[in-house]
Amino acid sequence: MEKAFNSWQFLFSRTCCTAQTLPGQRCIVITTGILNLGIPALEDYIVRVLNRYISSLLLATALAAPVVMIAAPRPQEPSAQIRFYDRDHRDYHNWDDRENHAYRQYLGEQHRSYREYQRQNHRVQRHYWNWRHSHPDND
Repeated sequence: MEKAFNSWQFLFSRTCCTAQTLPGQRCIVITTGILNLGIPALEDYIVRVLNRYISSLLLATALAAPVVMIAAPRPQEPSAQIRFYDRDHRDYHNWDDRENHAYRQYLGEQHRSYREYQRQNHRVQRHYWNWRHSHPDND
């Protein structure tokens, strides 16, 4: 006995196209078997493609990570640099251990007690930089 088609299956079956197609008209032939098998096959395909792309991305990341780690610049010192501008001589000075030693020497020559450079008034700071330019380091 012949299987009964519902209206949707009939429209897309070969019977519909051969029986009701007039000359010059086009017929779309889609069988019910392709419709039923198409969706799971498409899902499998999408999963395989996504799996391939994600695997490739993870591999590229694993290979590039050491290169990025080596190329990253590292700070030279753990502490922050402090710079001061000498307005009279129009230059900058980095405050480091050498500068701190020279500042203590300046205070000793001037018979002053130690006070942080930042807490000195501007007149004393300007006088220090004038002294510093006349007493360079012996390197």
